[in-house]
Amino acid sequence: MENTQEYIKNFSEWRNERAKAILEKGNPETLDEFTYLVPSQTSNKKYKVTHIDAYSCECEDFKRRCQGKNLYCKHIKAILLFEKVKAKYEVGPQVEREIELIIDTPQKDLCPECNSENLIKSGIRKTQIGEKQRYECRDCKKRFVLSPIKNIKGNAKLVCLAMDCYYRGLSYRDISHQFQQFYNLKISHVTIRDWVLKFGNIMEKYSEKIQPQIKGVWNADETLILTKEGKNKENTNYHYVWNVMDNKTKFLLASECSGRSRKSKDAQHVFTEAWKQNGKMPNQIIVDGYAGYQDGCRKTFRNWGNERKVKFTSIKGQRKAVNNNAIESHHSHQKEFHKVRRGVTKVQEYQDGFKIFHNFVRKNSRQNLTPADKCGIGIKGNAWETLLLNSIKYNNSRDLTGEEKIVETP
Repeated sequence: MENTQEYIKNFSEWRNERAKAILEKGNPETLDEFTYLVPSQTSNKKYKVTHIDAYSCECEDFKRRCQGKNLYCKHIKAILLFEKVKAKYEVGPQVEREIELIIDTPQKDLCPECNSENLIKSGIRKTQIGEKQRYECRDCKKRFVLSPIKNIKGNAKLVCLAMDCYYRGLSYRDISHQFQQFYNLKISHVTIRDWVLKFGNIMEKYSEKIQPQIKGVWNADETLILTKEGKNKENTNYHYVWNVMDNKTKFLLASECSGRSRKSKDAQHVFTEAWKQNGKMPNQIIVDGYAGYQDGCRKTFRNWGNERKVKFTSIKGQRKAVNNNAIESHHSHQKEFHKVRRGVTKVQEYQDGFKIFHNFVRKNSRQNLTPADKCGIGIKGNAWETLLLNSIKYNNSRDLTGEEKIVETP
């Protein structure tokens, strides 16, 4: 038994070396989102590798030694290594300890009902986006399809496309119409809304673990967002959203909705959230003339007397010497996003998604960099997909609270 395991281990290491040699020869060719052409290591031949729910290759090594044994041939390993390099984070060592990337080794297929490994293939499920392999558990007789995102009409790429279109200004009905026109997929606008809210919340929880640790100047300001959550006695339906941003990189550290409240405790709350996200205390905070910011800064950072650590600057009366343009520019983009919606019902959830979009996806026009790129924690490749898959992996690996378990239960 030990000799067999040692043989498999040596063979796996051999395939890893051959995969690296294949990538040195040339990158794989992408035919569609499920199919690749990988060049041979020794000839001009190319092997087709497909990935729908599991990887498969047309080479003899996969057919004879890997298929059905939870093993990968060198061509599949080349694809995994290539995708990992494309999506790899460029982070410092202090942040890299907090982040676990998508591992490139095959995971054990487990039954979602009883976590058993005793699985067999049980037919093919035909869907609008292609065929999916169906499995059956021999222990509990449960039939299912293995997928990183469970119980949705689509896959990770469609979810990411929907979120990107939404936060770039399209409505839910526009996105549904696009799926119908270009992909012949009938996905309701209500389903797309559920995707945006659910996975935006999961990605926000994961992004809180990525700390830029910037020790510089923060800009803070509040703005009004139109909402449909009901009107007060004055017949207004606006909620306050408080934002804190790093002045140099434009990385949005906190975006908190306080409802109709505009008090110093709300300023204290957003400063506390920004401190948690950043991991370090700022040198200076620039705000407008609202007096509640000073009280919030004092209570958050114990910024009084001999313990004063943060320089507090208000632009009131000195707009020529100092300004709050960085956060005001962000508010203009934020208002453009909400203008199309004519009011939203869940302000905080949409602010969390817009924060992800602003920090990791949307690039500025001058340098073609995201705020995360400027902080050294940017993501190469498809930022939406990398964040989504990593956040799902993180969400499944940690212990959920009782409230979160209720939300996650389908």
